[in-house]
Amino acid sequence: MSAFDPIIQFPGHASPSSKTSPSQKPDPVVCFQRPELNLILSRYGVMVSQGLWRDYAIDVGRDFAIFSIFRHTSDCPLYRIEKHPKLAKKQGAYLIRNDKGTILKRGTDLKQLLRIFEKKITLIQN
Repeated sequence: MSAFDPIIQFPGHASPSSKTSPSQKPDPVVCFQRPELNLILSRYGVMVSQGLWRDYAIDVGRDFAIFSIFRHTSDCPLYRIEKHPKLAKKQGAYLIRNDKGTILKRGTDLKQLLRIFEKKITLIQN
């Protein structure tokens, strides 16, 4: 590493040059837990196999975690599945937004929220 290379810092990680004591804890970060990711990725896999979704990104922060879903890699996200633990008792910890930022569904049960992506089958009579 040369003196001109930029240092990239990630949330909760100390830079190599910073002097932190071992007793200092990094800032807490909200993340999706394994069962939550399993639910999201199983729905994501179905939609990818249907050719509707193509890529995803996961963002984490102090107060939120976001799973963004893309139709094309260079596009804005079609949907964002967000986790806000501080809102769990008030409005529900999870919400789904569309590409314009409108909240489509909100609640405490992620499995119920992900049903918004299931296609409804209608009977066509001749």
